[in-house]
Amino acid sequence: MLKFIAKFGNLIQGVISGADRLVFRGSLRAIQYPFGMMGYLWNKQVPLTLFGQHAEQLTKQIKEASLAEARRLDRPIQYLPSSKTDKKVLAEQIALRDQVENGLICVLSCVEPCLSFEVGPNPEKKQLELKHRLRKCLFLYHYWLHPLFGFMSARIQTWFPFQVQIYLNGREWLARQMNQAGLSYIRQENCFPWIEDYGRAQALMDEQLKTDWSQELGKIAQQLNPLQREIFANFPASYYWSLIESEWATDVGFRGGVEVQRLFPLFVEHG
Repeated sequence: MLKFIAKFGNLIQGVISGADRLVFRGSLRAIQYPFGMMGYLWNKQVPLTLFGQHAEQLTKQIKEASLAEARRLDRPIQYLPSSKTDKKVLAEQIALRDQVENGLICVLSCVEPCLSFEVGPNPEKKQLELKHRLRKCLFLYHYWLHPLFGFMSARIQTWFPFQVQIYLNGREWLARQMNQAGLSYIRQENCFPWIEDYGRAQALMDEQLKTDWSQELGKIAQQLNPLQREIFANFPASYYWSLIESEWATDVGFRGGVEVQRLFPLFVEHG
């Protein structure tokens, strides 16, 4: 990239590098595996024969609590019969239709595969046991125009172990930062053909790296599952965060003109 910039330096108006797509996973590690889940059930005095009943009750409570804010704000709650529906596009359409400028846009729900637990017999030990199992459950997708991150989304698995995923975009975040800093720019989808001051924009992207992720992601998880602290009051289980998908991108802004039009087909062919 440095060689590229050096070669075409006279045609380049600015360069920014930073995070693009980011996907964080939040796991309640205390109940992520059968051994920990058994400890939780013992703490709650729930026998294995009543695990299904207990799980269904909690799922119902979490679903209602997670949807409460959308109902309070009268934001759309929509069930999707197919998980293949492009949820991001749908949420963007709702935001445009309702002229949402900040806060919750909508909550979309659908049934998808998940890793959970089941209770079944162990023929060798001749007793019931808790096992990991692939099954399907309801997921809730929340979409926001977040005050810090801009357009973003997060989902929660409404069945044990209540795993969450949070989706951010570094360029969307940068746009929000530049708005707050009064920095002018032109944006086309997920790129910036022109920025008033590339140095200041890069400094803002560098600030993203100093984020207290545990704190910021924890706030979002609390909105997904407002009952977390209540459910695990006597059996501590907090979300452990890991980055499961990440993209780091460098944007090179050209000055435009005939020379760039000549070079563009060569760049595409090389790519």
